[in-house]
Amino acid sequence: MVSYMGVLLYGVGGIVVAGVALLVAFQEKLVYVPVLPGLSKSYPITPARLRLDYEDVWLTSSDGIRLHAWFIKLLPDCRGPTILFFQENAGNIAHRLEMVRIMLQRLQCNVFMLSYRGYGASDGFPSQHGIIMDAQAALDHLHQRTDIDGSRIVVFGRSLGGAVGAVLTKNNPDKVAALILENTFTSILDMAGVLLPFLKWLIGGSSSKGPRVLNRFVRSPWSTIDIVGEVRQPILFLSGLQDEMVPPIHMQLLFAKAATRNKNCSFIEFPTGMHMDTWLAGGDHYWRTVQRFLEQYVPEKKEMAPTTVGKCCSGENIFASCCQWLDFQYFCNILCACIVLGICQKCDPVLPYHHCTNVIILQKILDS
Repeated sequence: MVSYMGVLLYGVGGIVVAGVALLVAFQEKLVYVPVLPGLSKSYPITPARLRLDYEDVWLTSSDGIRLHAWFIKLLPDCRGPTILFFQENAGNIAHRLEMVRIMLQRLQCNVFMLSYRGYGASDGFPSQHGIIMDAQAALDHLHQRTDIDGSRIVVFGRSLGGAVGAVLTKNNPDKVAALILENTFTSILDMAGVLLPFLKWLIGGSSSKGPRVLNRFVRSPWSTIDIVGEVRQPILFLSGLQDEMVPPIHMQLLFAKAATRNKNCSFIEFPTGMHMDTWLAGGDHYWRTVQRFLEQYVPEKKEMAPTTVGKCCSGENIFASCCQWLDFQYFCNILCACIVLGICQKCDPVLPYHHCTNVIILQKILDS
């Protein structure tokens, strides 16, 4: 007769074997879902459908995989910060276009949307190692562009995209200005315990109390909790408290880990926000939160007025030395021209205009 203990051991052994089989055979399909059920891999719409000005961008990752992306700009001259957006694990970048359309309008920014390998029009098959290379290729491309301000690149990642963004930001302290994380998990190991509760004792992150014997079989651990504490750039955490996929405690743990070493961290909760719609549920409060973060850490560069405005090269105030000799309108024209051009005047006590080193340029302005 088989003892009760024997049955228990057989049962536990069966669970372990089944768990290992599931992880080894199907883990990529659980973590990466480039095609939603009932839909095709291709993009259902493009930015043109929403009347957005965009470019199709083709990149090559460091291992030779061909990648596709959209660079969407609000204005032709690409003023404003540039947001490098990393999506969740399911679907493709086209499914995020409505959110991005509002992002452009509210934040006055450019948005670069990358299709991970195996997603959308990109080649290859998704993996953690591969997607990290894909993200780096996207960032390198942005820094090669001459039509954007490379010092105002902000990484924005939701869910899986937050894990991707955290790694990229940590690895590029001089290329990424700030990081925004929304509804991101602490690690895939912890999420495995959430999605597969019967494996919770056998798999998990550092906080797990079990033996974690299955951890070694996970090929895409995406341990954001171990990365976020090493990020030195400012971080904004956006947490939807009704998240049905990633328990909100994950975002709280990420913030706590980051804030111990990084003083420029902010944590904002949205009471009705779910996993995919926090931006929608948060409404105006959501966008104002992000806007304030950008204004604080990637402010618009304002052109500084020249220090010589209103003074001659000797430092003398030209109002005192010139107004008595010049017609007021004539004097204002000269002064305004110098302000616009940043011209340092070389003047005498009577007519500073006569000895200006840029007299020809000034004359053209005054004659116009």
